Amino acid sequence: MPEQLTPAEEAALQRAISQPLVTHIYTADPSAHVFDGKIYVYPSHDIEAGIPFNDNGDHFGMEDYRVLSMDSPDSPATDHGVALHVKDVPWAERQMWAPDAARKDGKYYLYFPAKKADGIFQIGVAVGNKPEGPFTPEPKPIEGSYSIDPAVFEDHGEHYMYFGGIWGGQLQKYRNNSYAAGNEEPADDQPALTARVARLTADMKGFAEAPRDVVILDEHGKPLLAGDHDRRYFEGPWMHKYKGKYYFSYSTGNTHFLCYAVGDNPYGPFTYQGMILTPVIGWTTHHSIVEFKGRWFLYYHDSSLSKGITHLRSVKVTELHYDEDGRIKTIDPYGL
Repeated sequence: MPEQLTPAEEAALQRAISQPLVTHIYTADPSAHVFDGKIYVYPSHDIEAGIPFNDNGDHFGMEDYRVLSMDSPDSPATDHGVALHVKDVPWAERQMWAPDAARKDGKYYLYFPAKKADGIFQIGVAVGNKPEGPFTPEPKPIEGSYSIDPAVFEDHGEHYMYFGGIWGGQLQKYRNNSYAAGNEEPADDQPALTARVARLTADMKGFAEAPRDVVILDEHGKPLLAGDHDRRYFEGPWMHKYKGKYYFSYSTGNTHFLCYAVGDNPYGPFTYQGMILTPVIGWTTHHSIVEFKGRWFLYYHDSSLSKGITHLRSVKVTELHYDEDGRIKTIDPYGL
């Protein structure tokens, strides 16, 4: 895994379509929301943890969350400081990975994955009175939660959490919401692993139902296969709604694309449509999509500020466009 820029990447950086929102810290995995006319971004906070690289992502040793706010996607970002630290979460031991947030009845809810002492990821929730925090964590993780990358979507007054990531995110160890150490990814000719979705309880602190599979179909109406690495789900789910349709977007992981599929309800199934973003500099890709004053924006990250160090990433934003048929126009982060 290269930890410095190649000549081609150096040249690409000169063509970058956007610059890091902040440069005094490293940030990644941005979940953007509009609250009261202002954009709040809930990212991971990357640090140099001194842990060697491996495929399980142990080198992503993040310890806390900081919230960024912006008056508009074109304005400077304000860092509001530490909103939640792992040492304040009774059940969590390490690896505070990609978070998300939601609002209901004047309260703000920060959802986050972390590893327990047994090395298993679960998802927790912390509550605050302001969108920037601070947040007070619940003493235990959400019952029935597992894996990583929570993303919460509101529709007709209900909230739904999408989650799950393979490899380091441990999703491959689960079948029917049950963990088994011997489980691995399906064979290439079998249906791919999928994200999970569960409706949240009225108090926003639990699942109101057992998590369901988020099925992504190909152009023939068949589930994407595990060997279809350019299109199948890996991690980083996000949901948004555009002209009455539900857009489920995600990272393909080891092929480094952001892709999307469209369905008629929050549970799917969703039919694959295409690619949102071509690969960025750095190994991971993770995003969110938000509407602001009638325009749509893609928040994403790359490793440009750290000159290609995979686990030291920086959040960016660019405008997103649809064609007349509602298809998202593919974005090249380096302008080609």
